[in-house]
Amino acid sequence: MQHSVVPELAHTRSNPMHWLATAAALAAVVAASAFVQPDDATAAQAGPPAVTAQAAPDPAAARIPMNCPGEGPQILQHASGDLDKDGRPETVAVARCAAGSGTPPSGVYVITQPAAGKPRVVATLVDPKDRLSVTDFAVTNGVVTATLLGYSSPSVPRCCPDETEKAKWHWQDSTFVRSEQSAAVGV
Repeated sequence: MQHSVVPELAHTRSNPMHWLATAAALAAVVAASAFVQPDDATAAQAGPPAVTAQAAPDPAAARIPMNCPGEGPQILQHASGDLDKDGRPETVAVARCAAGSGTPPSGVYVITQPAAGKPRVVATLVDPKDRLSVTDFAVTNGVVTATLLGYSSPSVPRCCPDETEKAKWHWQDSTFVRSEQSAAVGV
């Protein structure tokens, strides 16, 4: 078997100039690609349809069921969350009547927004008739919590509650259930 001898071709040997020319060409392509960008995508994105968030009910627009002499009830605090897990937020509001002195009792109300019409109160968690003041109020993960300040007797001045209890409410079986609370503690 005879081997034929092929002359060595110039382009099959590498030298420093060959590598320098290749590096320069590659750098030019990379630099040019930084200036050339594709058009914005116009295809529809796959996935679930967007859900529009419903605004929480405005407690100032609801009729709070308190009989306040003079002006209407004052909204002291409010917080929102999906309490009944229906995908729509409810607002919980702490309200009381204005008073010249002392601490008027608070009411805690759950407010919902119907599809048509004004927000409305659907539950009373603390009735002002119970003569309690509400502090440390929050709505977290569908649970309403508050500290309730009360009075051991009618002779205790309204400025100085002498009983404290923690309260917690959650939605269960189509109603708000108050969790077991600790015994009332003097302050």
